[in-house]
Amino acid sequence: MTLRVLGIDPGLTRCGVGVVDVERDRTARLVYVGVIRTPHEMPLEQRLLMLGDGIEEILDAHRPQVVAIERVFAQHNVRTVMGTAQISGVALHLAAKRKLPVALHTPTEVKASITGYGAADKKQVQAMVARILNLDAVPKPADAADALALAICHAWRAPLVTAPSAGGTAGLTPAQRAWQDAERGARTKPASRLGDATPGR
Repeated sequence: MTLRVLGIDPGLTRCGVGVVDVERDRTARLVYVGVIRTPHEMPLEQRLLMLGDGIEEILDAHRPQVVAIERVFAQHNVRTVMGTAQISGVALHLAAKRKLPVALHTPTEVKASITGYGAADKKQVQAMVARILNLDAVPKPADAADALALAICHAWRAPLVTAPSAGGTAGLTPAQRAWQDAERGARTKPASRLGDATPGR
């Protein structure tokens, strides 16, 4: 059973996006990684449109089963928080249109999942992402590596659901529902259709 997760590290100037396939044994494979950029001088609504179009292209091209987004948290820089919240809203909207489950993870949760230490620095997280995905180098820029870390974190934090509960999907977290849907898909799709996307940059 393979779960395909899209991780999004939201930002107005650089929005990191990463898609990974994760197996039940927690092994993970890179499907796509990149950064969607917008210029500072562009009007806000046009920047959000450009970012939304970019995320939509990735959703359509790689068809993830679940979306993981970094949770907005309080910072001294209100402008940065606003930009992060705005693009997060765009991503949530696009996922909801496709009826995809969405989970929000804090940076501390991601660090703890990837390195086992919630106060790890960015370089430690990025090095572990490269190791987990068996990459020759850490994805650049940092936003891209952060998006992959979000995707891996989400799959690893979700208990693997192997059978429907008595109430169907009622009471399951979005991550659990995604794993359940992935298992159903594995039983109904030809093996050759699983993980069919070509790794990106």
